[in-house]
Amino acid sequence: MATESPGTVLVVDDTPTKRYILGSWLRRAGHHVVEASGGQEALTLVREILPDVVVLDVRLPDIDGYEVCERIKADPETAALPVLQISAHAIGAAERTLGLDRGADAYMAEPIEPEEFIATVHAALRYSRARTRAERIAHRLRRLTQITLEINATRTFGELMSVAVEGTANVLERRSGALAMALDGVVRRYTALEPGRPAARLGAPADILDRVSLLTLGESAGTAELSLTEERWREILPESDTRGDITGVLSRTKSGHDPVFLGVEGTKPLDSDELDILKQLGQAIALAVDALRAYAEEHLIALTLQRSFLPAKVPQVPGLELAVRYQPAVDNVEVGGDFYEVTPLGDRLLVGIGDVQGHSLHAATVMAELRHGLRALAVEGCDLGAILGRLNDMLRLHHPSMTATVCLMLIDPKDGSVEMANAGHIPPVIIGDGQAHYHGWGNLLIGAAPERYRVDRFSLPDKGALLLFTDGLIEDRDVPLDKSMEVVRQLSMAFDRDPELFCDRLIDHFGAREDDVAVVALRRTT
Repeated sequence: MATESPGTVLVVDDTPTKRYILGSWLRRAGHHVVEASGGQEALTLVREILPDVVVLDVRLPDIDGYEVCERIKADPETAALPVLQISAHAIGAAERTLGLDRGADAYMAEPIEPEEFIATVHAALRYSRARTRAERIAHRLRRLTQITLEINATRTFGELMSVAVEGTANVLERRSGALAMALDGVVRRYTALEPGRPAARLGAPADILDRVSLLTLGESAGTAELSLTEERWREILPESDTRGDITGVLSRTKSGHDPVFLGVEGTKPLDSDELDILKQLGQAIALAVDALRAYAEEHLIALTLQRSFLPAKVPQVPGLELAVRYQPAVDNVEVGGDFYEVTPLGDRLLVGIGDVQGHSLHAATVMAELRHGLRALAVEGCDLGAILGRLNDMLRLHHPSMTATVCLMLIDPKDGSVEMANAGHIPPVIIGDGQAHYHGWGNLLIGAAPERYRVDRFSLPDKGALLLFTDGLIEDRDVPLDKSMEVVRQLSMAFDRDPELFCDRLIDHFGAREDDVAVVALRRTT
C-alpha cells in the first residue's frame, strides 16, 4: 500500500541482498530509496540528502548502527529524523532495548514480513510529517504578519513597544496603546493616536498592570481579552484621552512574569479575525519583552563566563609593553571561542592567540581545554611545534567535529628573538623601522588532520612591535579578507609608544563586529 506522499528512505546495510530486498519493498510502496553499505557513508548521506526515514542495520562493518543512530539524533539538524533499526542477529530484549534507548524510533527483528515493514515505515513517516507540520504552523504563527517580524527584529524596549502599537494601529485601523514593564522596572505606556503616526511614550501609574490583571487574568499565564467602557477605562487611567470603549488583551508568558496589555479603541466592534490578530500581537509583544529581558540577563552571564576563561591580568614583563583586548560580538548572547594567552616562561614570554570554530558553550569549553592544555605543555618544556601537535591530537581525539586556529610565539625581550608556530591563524604583523609586514602563513589548523607544525625563528628589532588578532576584527561579508588585512598592516605602521592606545584605535577603526575579537599587541622597550 503506497502512501499519499512517498518519501526518501535511506537503507543502510552491508549486505547487498538485504539492501535489494528492503529497497524493492520500499520502491513498490512508492518511496525513493538511497542505499549505503556502512555507517560513515550513512552519516554522510544523511547530511547531504536529509532523507525522510533511515532504515538502519545494527551490525555494520565500520560504525555499528547504535552509534550511527546516536549521531543522527545528537545533530539538531537531524534529531527529528525517524530511525528504524533492523537486525537478524541482535534480536534479544537487551539489544532491542539498547537500540531504543540510544535513539531508535522502532526496532524490528528479522525475519520481517513486507507488510509489517512497510506499515512501520509509514507510521514513522506519519509521525515525522506531523511533527514537521506542527513546527511549521508554530513558526507561521510567530511570524503571522509583518508587524510580528518587525517586533522580533527590534533591539530595545522602546523600539519594540513603538513598533507594536504603530503596527496594531495600522493593521486594525484604529488608535492603539500598550502597557508593559520596561527593563528598568518602570511601567511604560505607548500610544499610536492614529494609523501612520509615530507612537508616543507616556507615563503610567506604577500599579496599573496589577489593576488590569485583576479584571481578567489574575496571576495566571496566558492571554485573555477584556472589554471596558470609556468611563471604566478612565477610572483605571484618568489621564487617558481615549475616545470610546476599549477592547484589549492581557498576555503573560509565565506565572510570576509581568503581563503586557495591548488595547484598541472600540469605535466599532472587533470581528473574530481582528480579535485573533489582537491576541496574537499581544502574545508576540509579551514574548518579545521576555526575550529582551532574558537577553539582557544572558548577555551579562555569557560575557562574565567568557571573561572568566581569559587571563585574569596582563603580566608585567621587563623589556616589553603589552596590551590585550577581548571584544564580544555585538548582540551575540552565545559565548565565543576566541582566546589569547600571555604567560611568562622563565626569561621569555609565551604569547598565544586562537579561535575555536562556532559560537556556543561547547566552543567556549573547547577553547578553555586548549588554553589549559597549552599552559600545561608549555610548563613541561615542549617546543611550540610539539605543543600544536599535541593540541591537534587532543582536539581530534576528544572533539572530532571541532577545529581551531592557533598561533604561538615565544619571545625573549632581551635580544628580541622570537620562535613562532602557526596553525592556520592569521599571521602576526611585525612592525619596526617604519615598516609593517605579515609573517608567512603557517601550517594547517588544528583538529582537521594529522600535521607536523614547523617552528619559525626571527628577530624583533629594537623598539619593534608585534600585533596578533583574530579574524573577527576584520571579517566583513562584502570585503575580501586580504583587503582588510592590508588595512590592518597600514594602521600598524602608526604603532606608537603606547600599545593600549593603538589597540583602542584599531578596534575603533573597524567598529562593532558580528564576531568576537581578540587582540594582542606588544612592543620592545629596549
